[in-house]
Order: sequence, then structure tokens, then C-alpha cells
Amino acid sequence: MDEPTTALEIKNEEKKFFSLWKILLPVFIGLTVVVLMFWHESRKDNLSDVWHEIHFTWRTWLCILLGFVFMWGRDFGLTWRFRALTNRQLSWGKAYKVDFLCEFTSCVTPSAVGGSSMGMVFLNTQGIEIGRATTLMITTLFLDELFFVISCPLVVCLTPAKYIFSSDAGAFSHGIKYTFWIVYGIITLWTFLLFCGIIWKPEWISRLLEKVSKWKWLKKWSKDIATLGFNMVATSKELKKKPFIFWLEVFGGTAVSWTSRYLVVNALFLGFLPVDDRWQWVILARQFVIWVVLMVSPTPGGSGFSEWIFSNYYGDLVPSVGMALIMAIFWRIISYYVYLGIGATIIPGWLKESIELMKKNKKKRENKIAVNEAAS
Repeated sequence: MDEPTTALEIKNEEKKFFSLWKILLPVFIGLTVVVLMFWHESRKDNLSDVWHEIHFTWRTWLCILLGFVFMWGRDFGLTWRFRALTNRQLSWGKAYKVDFLCEFTSCVTPSAVGGSSMGMVFLNTQGIEIGRATTLMITTLFLDELFFVISCPLVVCLTPAKYIFSSDAGAFSHGIKYTFWIVYGIITLWTFLLFCGIIWKPEWISRLLEKVSKWKWLKKWSKDIATLGFNMVATSKELKKKPFIFWLEVFGGTAVSWTSRYLVVNALFLGFLPVDDRWQWVILARQFVIWVVLMVSPTPGGSGFSEWIFSNYYGDLVPSVGMALIMAIFWRIISYYVYLGIGATIIPGWLKESIELMKKNKKKRENKIAVNEAAS
């Protein structure tokens, strides 16, 4: 694709990558679901009583602040991982920028797509060669999936089933349980394929993808599928050279990131409700289930679906559905809407930065062609 060279082309390029509706849509969906749920509850209970039950004491505000600290821990873990993956080529500032851009992408795309879909582009604008950037994002995807594959069975084994899947024997509890195990099975299979593709048998996976790309109904994506196979082979060559301490560090960053994200809910329960310490593990364990289930959310960033599943899944630990909804709102503000806002502020600057990079690359290619023509 040719880089834009005029103000009009730059403006068109910005519209292509960034649109206001992509931010407003998840906000609209989330607010609509919350309003509808409040309205539904108001038909059964007096919601004003819920507000009387909530006391915003110094402890409440301190725990809300603690929730923000845990989300910073999530960013620290991913930033640490980006620096480790790039052999410290990225500064802390640039690594944080890539992290926020990836999280913004997650906020405006369905959960199944995730922030890694544009990660290689973000890394490229921070000075990482595009081929290597693709290698790094495949590695981050593998690490995230591996964390789920390892941690989820441990959490389930350490938590009684009646607590982790709610004590209610209704359709919702069964739906959560079956969805969790189905999605977990898919994640496990995908992780195994990634392991084969980037560590164990990359050539085998590359040949398999090449055959799959020839299927008639996949012809539209044949080039992308073939590129994926090529990138997996390239990723494998780089990763096989890495020492054990490298894997320990990048997986450590992954574990810190996800665990910190989960602990936000523990902080909110500490602030809003006098929860017994023994329930803190159950609250944490349920976060593992929620985030696995959210992977199949069709809405941008899980908007709407997240609020609904939170208020229902934690409903048996909260005095009323109304209070659960209020806690869900604070959870989403801390773990979602803040990133939506931060992303919206840095995306325009990133777009100008990326366009400048494309113009420089175009000029380099033109100079190289001119030199080759002169030499011939």
C-alpha cells in the first residue's frame, strides 16, 4: 500500500484506522445494558434502597484506588513483557505506549479478536521491524493462552465446584460452567497448535496451513494463511535460541499482568462489602472463569455482556442485584473505560507517527530503486 503524501490522504488514512463511532459503540452498548438491567430490577425492588446500603467511606475510596493500582500492575506486567521480548530495545515509555494501544484495540473489537490483531503495527511504529514485530505478537498470543491453559485447571481444582460455578443450580450456572469448559477446550487446542507452530513442528504447521489455504471457501484469506505459516517458522527460529531465563521472565510478566487484572474485583469487594477473607479466593477464582467466557463475547471489548455476566455471576455474594450492578460499573470503569479514554487520546498522535514512518519507508524504497536503476 502506498503511503499518504498529501493532507487529504493523511485525513483519509486517519478515518480508515480510527473512527469516533468505534469508541461510542461499546459505550452505548454498555450503558444500554446497565440501564435496562436497572430498569428490570426497579420493577421488583426499590433501587433507592440500594444506594442507602452503599456507604462511600474512606475504605471504599481507598479500595477503588487499590483497584486502579492493580490495573497499573496489569500494565506493568505487559510492558515488562514487551521489553523482555524486544531484548530491551523498547524503552519503558514506548513499551507502555504499545500496551495502551493494544488495550485500546481490545476495547473496540470483539473479545475473540483482541488487541494483538494490530500489535505488530504498533510495535513497528516504535522501531521494531515488521517481520520481527509479527514474531513477537505471535509469541505474546502463545504466552497469554498458555497462562489460561495452566492456571485455569489449578484454580478449578483448588476451588469447590459449588463456589466457583455459583451455588445456584439454575440455567445461568450451568451455562457458565459448560461455556467455560468448551472455551477452555478450544483455548487448549489453539495453544497446542501455537506450540507446534512456533516451537515444536513449525514446518509441519506451515505445510498444513498451506494446504488449508487452498480450500475453496478460504481462498479469500489464502495469502494471510500462508503468511501466518511463514511467520510461525520465522518465530520458531528466533525462539529456539532463547535461554530458559527468557521464558521465565516473559511468562512471569504474563502472570503478573493477568493476576493483577483479576485482583481489581477483590479490591472492589473489600471496599463495598464486608467480605470474609475466605471468600476472597472464590472472588479471584471466578475472575478466571469470567475472562475465559468473555473470550466468546461478540460485542466490542465485551461491552454489555461483561456487566450482565458480572452482576449475575457474583449475585450470590452480593446482597442485591442492584448493588452488583453498581460494583460492575466501577469494575468496568477501572478495567475498561479508562483504557478507552486513554486510547482515544493517544491514537491520533500514533496515526501521525505511523504515517510519517510510512512516508520515510516509501522514500527509502524510492531511493533504493533509483540507485538500482542507476547501477544497471
